[in-house]
Amino acid sequence: MNQVEEFNSYRERMNDVILKDNNKIIKRIFNLDTNAFAPGALDVKTKELLGLVASTVLRCDDCIKYHLETSYKEGITKAEVMEAMGIATLVGGTIVIPHLRKAYEFWDELESMDLR
Repeated sequence: MNQVEEFNSYRERMNDVILKDNNKIIKRIFNLDTNAFAPGALDVKTKELLGLVASTVLRCDDCIKYHLETSYKEGITKAEVMEAMGIATLVGGTIVIPHLRKAYEFWDELESMDLR
């Protein structure tokens, strides 16, 4: 199993565990997240790139992976993603470089799997 499959399997399994507890606050946060990335004044591609930049600056590898995969499935190009990652590195500073490395690696796996 590659890291994309591992990430998705773990995420799905743990989301099921979390949501099974029926915590109203957590369910509402999950719903808010889903709705925030729906088309609106900004298109989904733009929102995903914003999410990717914010996740990188905040140094959340799971969030970065999620937004990379969603960006890939939305048809965002590697050049567009890496330009956004450049902005994230500029804003976040050199401390985000390890996350940039992992992002490149994850994107390469997405491309090799051809999930579009």
